[in-house]
Amino acid sequence: MASTLSIRPLDGVTFGAVVTGLRLAELDDETWQALHDAWLDRALLIFPGQFLKRDEQIAFARRFGPLEFEMAAISNVKADGTLRQEKDNDDMMKVLKGNMGWHADSTYMPVQAKGAVFSAEVVPTIGGQTGWADMRAAYEALDAATRARIEDMSAYHSLHYSQSRLGHETKKSDGEYSGYGLHEGPVPLRPLVKAHPETGRRSLLIGRHAHNIPGLDRAESERFLDGLIDFACQPPRVYHHDWAPGDVVVWDNRCLLHQATPWDMTQPRVMWHSRIAGDPASEAGLAA
Repeated sequence: MASTLSIRPLDGVTFGAVVTGLRLAELDDETWQALHDAWLDRALLIFPGQFLKRDEQIAFARRFGPLEFEMAAISNVKADGTLRQEKDNDDMMKVLKGNMGWHADSTYMPVQAKGAVFSAEVVPTIGGQTGWADMRAAYEALDAATRARIEDMSAYHSLHYSQSRLGHETKKSDGEYSGYGLHEGPVPLRPLVKAHPETGRRSLLIGRHAHNIPGLDRAESERFLDGLIDFACQPPRVYHHDWAPGDVVVWDNRCLLHQATPWDMTQPRVMWHSRIAGDPASEAGLAA
């Protein structure tokens, strides 16, 4: 193990740690195990100044398990190098804006993602933070009556639903967005309370994709779920990261929500996302 390895918990929040004194591209097995143990405990690990190459990021993400996809750009820079115009509000811009709502990745897919590795290549001078929220601590902070009420509740999860709340007609495409997550077919049903498959710790499974709690009418379900998000995503359960080029993070999607935040879109922002696939044994939706 690197003798200079430091894993420092974030100050003032219930989760997260900053990790220094190592190169992610050169991990030995002992250091990897220490990182994995810290990840399960803290759920979010931040590695400043790593400047991983794309193959190095993919290799690091694979240490956590098979990948849902190897790498995708999250960016307002088009393939031709020009900036996407916020005023045009095309499909990709609508998805970028949607990501500013609190969510967990791939809850709208048959199998929810396990986690993600995210890195910064180009960052704007104004805005563009990424936030995370600890759903373990949120569940534990609920009053006993609410915990009892939600124990057997579930909700459907859909990217069509979450984007529709922003006025995005997701059946239309201008060819810019890949369409990932906008499939037709069964809509996954997921419990509102979930036990982590490795730690056993219970957490809320909510976020912008969740809707239509069985047994509640649509309006009541929406109010209730929005209220849970508002309660859950409050200090000391939230952290927003100010990115610098070369920063890398890995988070546990099974117990954290995350969100993008607005930035000055006259400036480029280029981030790279590698998504870790969930285990169907623990991350598949419920039988409806």
